[in-house]
Amino acid sequence: MKVFLSIFSSLGQDWHSRPWWMSLMFYFCVFMTVIYLPYDLFFKPVMEDQEIWFGFTLTGWWAKATEPLHWLIYGLLAYGFWRMKSWMWPWASAYVAQIVIAMFVWNMLNDGNLIAAFGSALIFSIPLIALWRSKDRFVN
Repeated sequence: MKVFLSIFSSLGQDWHSRPWWMSLMFYFCVFMTVIYLPYDLFFKPVMEDQEIWFGFTLTGWWAKATEPLHWLIYGLLAYGFWRMKSWMWPWASAYVAQIVIAMFVWNMLNDGNLIAAFGSALIFSIPLIALWRSKDRFVN
């Protein structure tokens, strides 16, 4: 029981070491690095695999071939948020900018819905702007 309390105490301290939205991004990157991407790469069948880059969907072996790049990116982001590394600015913002573009392009290619494209891009612009304005937080 003490072990669990210690873990939760450590997680609580870590959560409060950066703004809540940045901690949310950090833990998302940890999840992607430790749980989802290893599953995606090693266990998901090739025929079910999909990766999105700049809004374009890669499937099958093309998707499987680009998964290590996603894994590397999420691993670097997780490490950068964990240690608040100075190189995270502007690179975290650059990756989120790619996501903003991808959300717009993907919606246009798949639905042709301009409102959905702008709406999803606008939603992901919020963390983009927040990261861009956080240069002073990345000090290590």
